[in-house]
Amino acid sequence: MTSIRERNKELILRAASEEFADKGFAASKTSDIAAKAGVPKPNVYYYFKSKEHLYREVLESIIEPLLQASAPFNQPGNPAEVLKAYIHSKIRISRELPSASKVFASEIMHGAPHLSAEQAEQLNAQAQHNIACIQRWIEQGLMAKVDPHHLMFSIWAATQTYADFDWQIATVTGKASLDDADYEAATQTIIRLVIKGCEIVENQPSASEQVTRV
Repeated sequence: MTSIRERNKELILRAASEEFADKGFAASKTSDIAAKAGVPKPNVYYYFKSKEHLYREVLESIIEPLLQASAPFNQPGNPAEVLKAYIHSKIRISRELPSASKVFASEIMHGAPHLSAEQAEQLNAQAQHNIACIQRWIEQGLMAKVDPHHLMFSIWAATQTYADFDWQIATVTGKASLDDADYEAATQTIIRLVIKGCEIVENQPSASEQVTRV
């Protein structure tokens, strides 16, 4: 059962994500965050000490899912399986954590002033690992000779846009908000572009399986 403390922290964190996403760090007020969360203003400081500490907690709430999204790259698998799973996870983050995703995107666009050195290193190390995996697949002839860095950047941009520009996407599609079918269509479209564009053969054995068979 969720304790009152955990519930209040969750409410404040969600409200803060929305406020920071809408107004940015400097313009957001703890009084507005408290009002949106439905708690007294002193509670914000009780649980999070300061507005900056709360902002860092919002960043932390999105960094862990982003790192987890790369889990498919950390275990054996063929390019199609890994990239499909990664794209699914990235779209799910944009859907389930849109405000925190916007806060993270804004943080990066401003040079990551609030990101800790440890967080920056974690994110960069994982990105470099993912890129190295793609480069290895290319060298093994499992996919076309695309630039692995820019392939990763393209996937980031394509999936992140469903958080950053959800209002625009909904408006263009003539809907009040995106639904299950929209996110599924987005996922499958991005997957098709990546798999076909990189000339990846689906259902092929992973590199380790190919070596075993030989």
